[in-house]
Amino acid sequence: MRESSPLLAGLRQRVARLAASGGPESHRADGWLATGHDALDAALGGGLAAGRVHEFFATDPLDAANAAAFAALLVLRGGGTAPLLWLRTSDAGRRAGQLYAPGIADLGSDPDRLLLVEVSDAKALLACANDAARCPGSAAVVVESWGRLPALDLTAGRRLALGARDAGVTLFFLRIDAEPVPSAAETRWSIAAAESREMEAAAPGAPAFDLELLRWRAGPAGMRWRLEWNGDEQIFREAALSGAVLPLSARRAMVPRGAAAA
Repeated sequence: MRESSPLLAGLRQRVARLAASGGPESHRADGWLATGHDALDAALGGGLAAGRVHEFFATDPLDAANAAAFAALLVLRGGGTAPLLWLRTSDAGRRAGQLYAPGIADLGSDPDRLLLVEVSDAKALLACANDAARCPGSAAVVVESWGRLPALDLTAGRRLALGARDAGVTLFFLRIDAEPVPSAAETRWSIAAAESREMEAAAPGAPAFDLELLRWRAGPAGMRWRLEWNGDEQIFREAALSGAVLPLSARRAMVPRGAAAA
């Protein structure tokens, strides 16, 4: 298979080396990316299905950092040495800033597992995503984009979904400042910042996330969770002042913004 760029060819070789050195820890035999939050994982039958495409939407650009943090922590929480491939355009780097390795380490994850690739435009981004989705050995692939992404139509989405399924690679689309549209994704989520639990001496609390399941191919959507990250146990847990699972109608009554796409 011809590589779309020399960069991806080298990346494939590096991923293969890391996966080979990681042993069994580099593979998820259970078929799920579990959050560690019992209620959420149980509702999804074990967690987010591995080898599938999942979409995380932050319709407000101010929630971009939270959405990125949730994606990174979800993938890296399991330990092991398998790399997380993070693909983004140069424009995303300018708008969101660079991923901060010491911050990832402070949250209990290993920043050395993160392989960051920046490309020039959306066309190159999807080309890299197609190669990365067919590259077994990674923990997951995150594709970060800002605004509308017309090139990601249903045909392109199905191609990515088939490649991820065949290679057993889990692919996350991180959509910032974008509205949900129909796609081939297994699940579609809205992610926003939630109020964190204040610590002693008014120190900032652990990162907290407000999640809404907008669509799920395998079951009902319209569920909402509020989670916070526990760096010591490497799990997401129930956040302070969080309700249990709420129906979508209740979510809309509380936060009247955003619309779920079919």
